[in-house]
Amino acid sequence: MSLKIRIGTRDSQLAMWQATTVQSQLEALGFQTELLPVKSQGDLNLDEPLYEMGITGIFTKTLDVALVKGDIDIAVHSLKDVPTQLPKGMAQAAVLERASQKDILVYKSNFNPDEAMTIATGSLRRKAQWLNMYSQHQVVDLRGNVNTRLSKLHGNKDWNAAIFAKAGLDRIGLLSQLKGNYGFEYSDLDSFVPAPAQGAMMIAAMGHNTAVLEAASQLNHAQTQRCVDIERRFLRELEGGCTAPIGAIAQVRDNKIDFTGCLLSIDGTERIDVKDQINLTETDVDLGLAFAKAQSEKVFANGGKALMQSIKSVLNS
Repeated sequence: MSLKIRIGTRDSQLAMWQATTVQSQLEALGFQTELLPVKSQGDLNLDEPLYEMGITGIFTKTLDVALVKGDIDIAVHSLKDVPTQLPKGMAQAAVLERASQKDILVYKSNFNPDEAMTIATGSLRRKAQWLNMYSQHQVVDLRGNVNTRLSKLHGNKDWNAAIFAKAGLDRIGLLSQLKGNYGFEYSDLDSFVPAPAQGAMMIAAMGHNTAVLEAASQLNHAQTQRCVDIERRFLRELEGGCTAPIGAIAQVRDNKIDFTGCLLSIDGTERIDVKDQINLTETDVDLGLAFAKAQSEKVFANGGKALMQSIKSVLNS
């Protein structure tokens, strides 16, 4: 095929893995491709916590600009990092099949949850859910790509554990190397509600670029897309940015989609949960999004509006 697709990506090891995965799948379909790595502002500034930087889509903004300017044809993202409102003219071209959606705790040999511990994470959602379970622990900020965060945990004697996305470590082969390389153990945080779309990769393209949209659409995994669309609409209805303490997961089980969502205060002392399900056959675009909106309305009805206002006041202070 004569079409050559320029693929934009962040230049971290994980982002490059994601981009080369897309590249391999496109080339298997007969398309020519070119990888164009860039650094995002979220990668360059590792000193400020994400929520203090005040930018929506901090890990996607640089690629969004390149896409709008026509410097690249598609951008490959971890979908959990993508704002629920895409820039004008941009489209979700494909969602790839989701890997594990789980969070994991990576911990040192001295970890004991019954004692005073220091846990590291750059996510307000993870911080809130951890403090909801262990209010006696201290949670500190941890930034950087996966390798950087593991090195920081290893090098800081005062830190006992850190929270990661399981898919990220697994994709670049680090999950199986934690004990040998660092002396770490890990366990799944099954009680955690993940970030909306965690574990899923998304391809973005400009809506007018029909040839590229058609090419990328061949990589779309319809079942994953149905689930993450519900999760992201729930997030959008709650008016939460990528850093807000909001969790959501939709999973297909026995021809139904089971949904779990939550909203927490930043300190973890308040928590609102919702659970529901919808028939898989009913999850066309309109019904699936209406279902997600109904879940957000349940959160609001149980004190979610006041809780969201208090969260925003803390983040904006």
